[in-house]
Amino acid sequence: MSSSSELHDCVRRALNRYFRDLDGQAPHAVYDMLMRSVEQPMLEVVMKQADGNQTVAAEILGISRGTLRRKLADYGLS
Repeated sequence: MSSSSELHDCVRRALNRYFRDLDGQAPHAVYDMLMRSVEQPMLEVVMKQADGNQTVAAEILGISRGTLRRKLADYGLS
């Protein structure tokens, strides 16, 4: 199984568990919740992989350095 397939399955299981655990409550802002849950650890791992170099990290992520800086600041990672 490829890493992307494993990640896909992990997200699917987590979302299924989330909906199961709602216990009748209406889901709310699932997209934002999921993106915030995934984005911070992704940024932490990529910054570590890039040895703290924001230019390299932005290239790895495929985003601009400015966007990366904003996202790091949003999570208090800068």
